[in-house]
Amino acid sequence: MPKWIDGEGPQNDIIISSRIRLARNLDEFPFPVALTTEKSKEVIKRVSDTILAGNTILKDDFKLTQMNEISNGDKQVLIEKHLISPSLVETSNKSGVMINSDESVSIMINEEDHIRIQCLFPGFQLKETWDLANKIDDIIEEEVKYAFDENVGYLTSCPTNVGTGIRASVMIHLPALTMIDYMNRILQAVNQIGFTVRGLYGEGSESEGNMFQISNQVTLGRTEQEIVQTLIEVTKQITNKENDARATLVANNKMKLEDRICRSYGILTNARIMNSKEALKLISDVRLGIDLGIIKDIDVKAINVLMVDIQSGILQKISERNLNTNERDIERANLIRERLKS
Repeated sequence: MPKWIDGEGPQNDIIISSRIRLARNLDEFPFPVALTTEKSKEVIKRVSDTILAGNTILKDDFKLTQMNEISNGDKQVLIEKHLISPSLVETSNKSGVMINSDESVSIMINEEDHIRIQCLFPGFQLKETWDLANKIDDIIEEEVKYAFDENVGYLTSCPTNVGTGIRASVMIHLPALTMIDYMNRILQAVNQIGFTVRGLYGEGSESEGNMFQISNQVTLGRTEQEIVQTLIEVTKQITNKENDARATLVANNKMKLEDRICRSYGILTNARIMNSKEALKLISDVRLGIDLGIIKDIDVKAINVLMVDIQSGILQKISERNLNTNERDIERANLIRERLKS
């Protein structure tokens, strides 16, 4: 299981994970959209050799996976673990990924850009995550020449990544702000300062289970450190708002809140059929109950793992068989009951 899911992290009652992603391109090759299959293989070899064949401190910790050599089910598992993007799967004949042993780092090759360095840590560790991503970036840049312009910065396929090429984000659990209908104000506020709020799986995804990803939109005109520091400050403000909302819910109607949380726990521990959307909603209530001390004797890390394991690809991997929609809903309910009761 990836480090960001079952590892210890600061403020992980609200902040699930911290992520840094850097977009880079090799100067001597066309952008991935214009790469031939043969040229894409050259890019994969160049990038992987930089990590695996050199005298770097990384070579013994990474493994290269060619996307056209693994099953669709394994690809889906990597997406659900947040180790690769759906876009990488769309170009499986030209792409690959390098993942380290604890799955805290993944280097996507030939996604939208030649290189996407992603570091993902548990809890609120944006500075630490940035430090690691920056070190890996420096190691790669010692061996290859990046597409770079002195006036603009790093050149990328999409103009929204030009400049620093950095996308910093936190995954954050905001059930109380959702309950008091405050999320629209949060959305408006972060948009005004160049940040955006997305769902559990990033751009285009829904905010299921009251899980949100907050990330920068602007990559040009600010340094990487400035972007990371601003996100830290924004995250602190949102975390304070969530804590205030939780305190208000407890003070104003504790019994109603406890009833909702305990009902959700009751459904999860007894239901026989459950789709992923309902499961995430109920798990969100239980996670809040654990954080508030209403539900005891359940480790929040176990809830984090469960939140990932109920996704369709991983669920089928655990079951060791292909499942249709109805079978997945039955197996999901079984898994949730077993995990919570144990």
